Amino acid sequence: MTNLTYSEILIRYGELSTKGKNRMKFIARLANNIREVLVEWPMVSVKSDRDRTHIFLNGAAYGPLSEKLVKVFGVQNFSPAIKVEKTMPALEAAVAELVKKVYLEGMTFKISAKRSDHEFELDSTELNRELGHTVMETIPYAKVQMKRPDIDLRVEIRPDAAYLSYETIKGAGGLPVGTAGKGMLMLSGGIDSPVAGYLALKRGVEIEAVHFASPPYTGPGSLKKAKDLASKLTAFGGDIQFIEVPFTEIQEEIKEKVPMPYLMTVTRRFMMRVVDEIRARRHGQVIINGESLGQVASQTLGSMVAINAVTTTPIIRPVVTLDKLEIIELAEKIDTFNISIQPFEDCCTIFAPPQPKTNPKLENAEKFEQRLAIDELVQRAVDGIMISQVSADAQVDTLEMDIQDLL
Repeated sequence: MTNLTYSEILIRYGELSTKGKNRMKFIARLANNIREVLVEWPMVSVKSDRDRTHIFLNGAAYGPLSEKLVKVFGVQNFSPAIKVEKTMPALEAAVAELVKKVYLEGMTFKISAKRSDHEFELDSTELNRELGHTVMETIPYAKVQMKRPDIDLRVEIRPDAAYLSYETIKGAGGLPVGTAGKGMLMLSGGIDSPVAGYLALKRGVEIEAVHFASPPYTGPGSLKKAKDLASKLTAFGGDIQFIEVPFTEIQEEIKEKVPMPYLMTVTRRFMMRVVDEIRARRHGQVIINGESLGQVASQTLGSMVAINAVTTTPIIRPVVTLDKLEIIELAEKIDTFNISIQPFEDCCTIFAPPQPKTNPKLENAEKFEQRLAIDELVQRAVDGIMISQVSADAQVDTLEMDIQDLL
């Protein structure tokens, strides 16, 4: 009996085919991201070429590994493959055993053979004919269909062996994380910002998560919640640097010296200044947040204009045009929703005024900020950041870093 255990996975690219001279750079990054996501299987090896990436299982179980792989951006689709001795008797036996296992009455099939080893005894057309005959002998009532068959049995003859595959699993699409540069994700404990991070990752942006903490007003539960959200995002491209910002001093200063209707506007302007300074020190290119137009007072166009005025850095808002139900649907898809609704307050809500300005005037915000030592407050917050590495299993390794390490 032929061993039909999967031996490798064939990865096919999507948008990467349009990248021209940069194609191999994108493919190399995808291979690295795959290795990082599959790090818990040390026996697995990954090898890439222009046309596809091969994941050699080397005894690893296919099922759990494929659950990870389906989330990796840059993968258009993939097929698990069975390695077979490169002889016609072995191929015919494997094809017969495989179709007996997967064919159901009423299904259609075709054979798609490819011969990269041109010294093999049959060419692709002959392989299609002979192995199609094998299927008909094994399943007399099988039906051939060349366009969109139920079973497309792919046969590839390579120098080392023959490979059979019949499943095609849809991948996450998008671009490999890291190929579009790096951005700083303003990660709160809410529903929207993790979704924004997911959508940025899908377009190839490597993210570092910046979370503002205000102890004792926010507690350990709030911080853990944010790290758990970051951990969920690692499924799409590997480990994430988590940056905790001490924000208590700034919030207390704002609460003491700024009129209540402008508390939210000035707070958000300080957040933007702090995250922009962190971005500059850590060589990021953009700021990413979860603002959705008109959802809350700080997300009106007027508020966005007043808040954006403190920086010239591009600010990406991936969910800006989505309504709440659309964002919730994506949050459920990426498995962050149930974490986001845990009842831990973040620093955006603890000092939220009952009636914030929905259309704040920039000149008023700037006037109220003159009461604050802006540069000193921002500097102390940035100097006090704590950086951790968050992985898929939510194990957070704190990196003891001197401020000079950031420069």
